[in-house]
Amino acid sequence: MLSLSGAPVCDVLLYDIQYQTVGGANEAATASAALLVPTGLGANCTGPRPIVLYAHGTTTDRAFNMANFQNTETLFLAALFASKGYIVVAPNYAGYDKSSLSYHPYLIADQQSKDMVDALTAARTALPLASATLTKDNGRLFITGYSQGGYVAMATDRAMQAAGMQVTAAAPMSGPYALAAFVDAVFYGEVNGGAPISSTLLLTGYQKAYGNIYANPKDVFEDSYATDIDGLLPTTSTRSELYADGKLPQSALFSLTPPAPAFAADTPPAEPANLAPVFALGFGSGNLLKNSYRLSYLQDAQANPDGGWPNLTTGVAAGAPALPWREALRLNDLRGWTPISPMFLCGGDVDPIVFWLNTQLMQDYWASHASASAQISVLDLGAPPLSKDPYAALKSDFATAKALLAATAVQQGATDGGALAVAAAYHAELVAPFCFAAVKTFFESQ
Repeated sequence: MLSLSGAPVCDVLLYDIQYQTVGGANEAATASAALLVPTGLGANCTGPRPIVLYAHGTTTDRAFNMANFQNTETLFLAALFASKGYIVVAPNYAGYDKSSLSYHPYLIADQQSKDMVDALTAARTALPLASATLTKDNGRLFITGYSQGGYVAMATDRAMQAAGMQVTAAAPMSGPYALAAFVDAVFYGEVNGGAPISSTLLLTGYQKAYGNIYANPKDVFEDSYATDIDGLLPTTSTRSELYADGKLPQSALFSLTPPAPAFAADTPPAEPANLAPVFALGFGSGNLLKNSYRLSYLQDAQANPDGGWPNLTTGVAAGAPALPWREALRLNDLRGWTPISPMFLCGGDVDPIVFWLNTQLMQDYWASHASASAQISVLDLGAPPLSKDPYAALKSDFATAKALLAATAVQQGATDGGALAVAAAYHAELVAPFCFAAVKTFFESQ
C-alpha cells in the first residue's frame, strides 16, 4: 500500500464513535463509525483539514468495525488519506458492530445515505474532543466508497445534493449503481461471484424495509434454506461456517434446470466468454433460489424491461414492475439524477463481482442528461492508457499485478491460464488498491 500512497506525513488517531440513525423502515436505530484524525508536526496534519466520508464494502460479519487497523479498508484509509492530512469518517452501517438494529438495510439508498449523513454529523460533533481542537473541519467534504460502499457513496452524494448540502467531490468505486439492471442480468444467468450472500442480504433486507417482497421465505428460497434465512445475515459465523453448516450455498444461486424452455440458453449463458466460467459457478445442486421465483422474475423482466439492459431505451429502470422485488430495485436504482459536484468513477471492466455495466450505465445516462458544466470522469483500470493519461502508471501497474497473479496460478497447476485465479482476486485484491490510489489523485486535483 505504501508503494501506492507514499510515505506517511502525519500520525493518525483512531476513534470509535456511536450515533443515532434509522433502519430500513425508518425505525430508530443506533450505529457506530471510525473517526481517523491526522495529527503530528507536519504542516498539513493539524489545523483546518478536509473530511473524507467513506462507505465500506459488503460484509457478513455482525461484529464488523472500521475502527480497527486490522481491516484492510481501514489501512487503505489511513495510508492514503488520514496520514496525508485528511480527516476520515467511516461508518460501520446500521446492523453492524454495536448497532441496535437486528438486520442490515443492504443497498437501500434512502437509509444508507441517512446513515452516512448521521455519521458525518456525529463525527463533526466529536472532532473537537477527539483532536483537542488542533485538527478542525475546513468545510471541504469528499465522499468515496468501494463495492457496496461505492453505491452508498453515490446515494449519499445524491441525497446531500437534494438537501442542499455542500459536497466538494465524490468518487464511488466499483459499486452496483444501476441496481435494477444488475439484478436483471443476474436472473438472466449472468450470476456474479458471491451471489448467494448478496442476494440474501438484498432480499431479507428489503423484506424488513418494505414488508412485501415475499409472504413466506419459502416463496423465494429453497426449503432447505428458508427456515433460518430471515435472520441469518449479518452473523457472527464466518462464511466458511455458513457454507459448512448448510445455511447458504457457496456459489449456486440457481438450479441447472431451466425455469422454462425459453431460458435454456441462460442456464447458464455462454457469453461473454471471458465471464462465462464465473456465471457457470452460479448454477448447480443445492441452489439458493427457487426456479419458480426465477421464472416469475424473468417473466416480469420481459413484460417490464429495464431501460438500460440488455437494450438501451430510456436509460433508467423499468417504470412499473409488477414483481415487488423488481419494484424495490427500481426504487433503489441510482440512475435518474445528475451530480453537480465533480464525480469520478473507478473500477475494472471485467469485474466478476460487481459488473462494469453499472458504471457504463451511469456513464451513458449522464452523457445524455448531464449539463455541459458537470465534471464527470470515469477510470477503467483495464483500459489501455490514453494520451497524457494521469492514470497511465496505475493502469500499467494494475496490468502487471494481474499478469503476475495469473502466472503464479499457472505455476501452481492452473490449466486455464490463471483466469479463475484472476477472477477470484479481481474485485477485492486487484482493483481495490489501485482505485483507492486513483481516488487520492482525483481528490488532490480538486
